[in-house]
Amino acid sequence: MIQIKNAKELDGMRKANALSAAALKYGGEHIEAGMTTWELDKLIYDFIVKHGGIPNFKGLYGFPGTACISLNDTIIHGIPSHDIVIRPGDIVSIDTGAKIDGFNGDNACTYAVGKIDLEAQRLLDVTKAALYKGIEAAKAGNRIGDIGYAVQSYCEDAGFSVVREFVGHGTGKELHEDPEVPNYGHQGRGPRLVPGMTIAIEPMICQYDCKIFQSKDGWTVKTKDGGLAAHFEHSNAILKDHTEIMTRFWDDPDFDPEKFSLK
Repeated sequence: MIQIKNAKELDGMRKANALSAAALKYGGEHIEAGMTTWELDKLIYDFIVKHGGIPNFKGLYGFPGTACISLNDTIIHGIPSHDIVIRPGDIVSIDTGAKIDGFNGDNACTYAVGKIDLEAQRLLDVTKAALYKGIEAAKAGNRIGDIGYAVQSYCEDAGFSVVREFVGHGTGKELHEDPEVPNYGHQGRGPRLVPGMTIAIEPMICQYDCKIFQSKDGWTVKTKDGGLAAHFEHSNAILKDHTEIMTRFWDDPDFDPEKFSLK
């Protein structure tokens, strides 16, 4: 069942997503070649807790980390590890969120570590642009399929492929709520978007083929052909006259997470 939020609930969602975005940007700014993904995860954990939040990924369905940290050919759900070292030229996807006062935030971004090759950079640029194409289609009166069509058509026109097995979702008092928000679809299909809906749009895009490989750890999802993958996500509130990007801080060049406060 799709949960429609009232004004008070939307304020709670804004608070949780503001902290989620600040934690994501903080983590992204602290990525360094030579550090482990466990060390990066610990930085994000400490940031969320310091600001009064609960790391809502930690323990969810048994996931052991504060963030899913996914390198190169890992699409999503990379488990933070002492054994995974970030190297120059890697691309690093961070997916994380925070819970405050019963509401959940959720967002993701893929970062370049130093200089990366031109095709990797193009993958990041296209995936991020596709996120905003999806958000442009996510307006009251449109349907979920309009979002998926916007993401899919943009990425496929650029020569990349769209993961089918994992999708965006509603957010709220539960991290994952209805409706599902696929990154593929047909215009005019699916549930109608109405004011008060809060949804996470999150393109997961592959350099080559979109077939996936599920690792034996039960979490890590990789591209089957070893190609790169990128992941970008914003949580959004559908309002009467516009759509609000509640996690906008991670993509604001003027936002400084070191100065972040919920007061």
